[in-house]
Amino acid sequence: MSQRISALAGKPAPTSALVDVSKLLAAYVDLRPDPSVPAQRVAFGTSGHRGSSFERSFNEWHILAISQAICEYRRNQGIDGPLFMGIDTHALSQPAFENALEVLAANGVETMIASRGEYTPTPAISHAILVYNRGRKTGLADGIVITPSHNPPDNGGFKYNPPNGGPADTDVTNWVQNRANALLEGGLKEVKRVSLAQARQAGTTHEHDYLNAYVADLGNVIDFDVIRGAGIRMGVDPLGGAGVNYWAPIAERYKLDLTVVSNVIDPQFAFMTLDWDGKIRMDPSSSFAMQRLIGLKSTYDVAFACDTDHDRHGIVTRSNGLMEPNHYLSVLIDYLFRHRPQWGKQIAIGKTVVSTALIDRVVKRLDRQLYEVPVGFKWFSAGLFDGSLGFGCEESAGASLLRHDGTVWTTDKDGLVPALLSAEITARQGKDPGELYEQLTRELGSPAADRVEAAATPEQKAKLAKLSPDQLHSDQLAGEKIEQVLDRAPGNHSAIGGIKAITANGWFAARPSGTEAIYKIYAESFNGEEHLQSILKEAQSIVDAALA
Repeated sequence: MSQRISALAGKPAPTSALVDVSKLLAAYVDLRPDPSVPAQRVAFGTSGHRGSSFERSFNEWHILAISQAICEYRRNQGIDGPLFMGIDTHALSQPAFENALEVLAANGVETMIASRGEYTPTPAISHAILVYNRGRKTGLADGIVITPSHNPPDNGGFKYNPPNGGPADTDVTNWVQNRANALLEGGLKEVKRVSLAQARQAGTTHEHDYLNAYVADLGNVIDFDVIRGAGIRMGVDPLGGAGVNYWAPIAERYKLDLTVVSNVIDPQFAFMTLDWDGKIRMDPSSSFAMQRLIGLKSTYDVAFACDTDHDRHGIVTRSNGLMEPNHYLSVLIDYLFRHRPQWGKQIAIGKTVVSTALIDRVVKRLDRQLYEVPVGFKWFSAGLFDGSLGFGCEESAGASLLRHDGTVWTTDKDGLVPALLSAEITARQGKDPGELYEQLTRELGSPAADRVEAAATPEQKAKLAKLSPDQLHSDQLAGEKIEQVLDRAPGNHSAIGGIKAITANGWFAARPSGTEAIYKIYAESFNGEEHLQSILKEAQSIVDAALA
């Protein structure tokens, strides 16, 4: 990534980088958001509402308002089954959970919380919703996941998953966001709430064993016999996340040679090495954040990590160290569609518009259909739900897939399953995913990829999001003819919120960031690094000209 790398990147977190948890928790209760300040309003991005209590963007008032809005949304939609709620290990997740429970209980919502106060990975919530709803037409369940994903320790996050088990679409999140902001503006007068003690004792609050329900079902999506038979030695680093207590039961139940590198839970995440910008981020696709596991690569046949809510994976191979997400996803697709015989020939493969074009080449060789969508995992939920998509993935190491029998597993990202599949692949192929990637690129071409970020004003970002193909006044890109310019995804014709230009051996996509004052240009070339840099340079001037 073309960014300024901090001198501290990849080094252990110094004390100065650690969050003061007691101050963070105090700010959550004491600081109230001002709804007249845009940055302090409820805002659902691609993955729910996120922020920090220090910045008044994730505080008690936000959670009370969002929870009440979700209760009203459910009522309006006739969703009257149980609501499955889980949290990750970020410090702000626990108070947010308690506030949500107070509101859910006051509104009479049947709420399923984790037994033993266990942390709950995002995929375990999606799995629970889908298992409950199987065969039902009424009394459907939905869920709340309290997590800011892999983001820094001072962050909090709050997501809603409707009855299809996946991330809520914008029609849902816009309604919840608007209602929550109206509740904030009204000083929370319309929010129903009971005390935490009352909420915990309420007849509507039930414990659910997410851990054992999820672990017991994994055999329907992973071939553990082949892993066990080959004696694959695995290492896992949960990065102090929500799945920290899931890995030992998985190893025990399926009799695997799986070592949990660390089961430390620490809201400061002081065990992490710093990410590229000197911040603590539990990102399993960042080599800076993954130093601990990379250092152990020769100890295991394959090793893996997941982010804080365990919906992203990172694969460390003996042959090549930490794999780029796009590289592993290409190997995974090539493997799965050769070794899942019960998946029908008509089942398609989903990817986002900024994922590698190597996937396109793999899909073509497999004689399968590609389903290309805008950025955001929600676009795959319907296809995974009805079984028309065998696999859906995004470039940031998020993926999910069907069970062996071709029925739905999860409709939200699952980090544990792609992690375990790296062991299944190694067992069955006799080569680790790093070696298989090398083989794949010898056969189909080797892509070089990069991403640059450039400052953009809100006006420029709005303009970029609405760019149309006829505004691109160039028919050449880095010496090749531009074959296609897209402003809508080929799979579902939804707006990509930017532009993508494609040549025979390369492409670029430009889109504004949903959360920062920047735009991003993604690029890839099958003609080497020099060609890639030409694409990036020309893409930047094409975009600048269109914005001028």
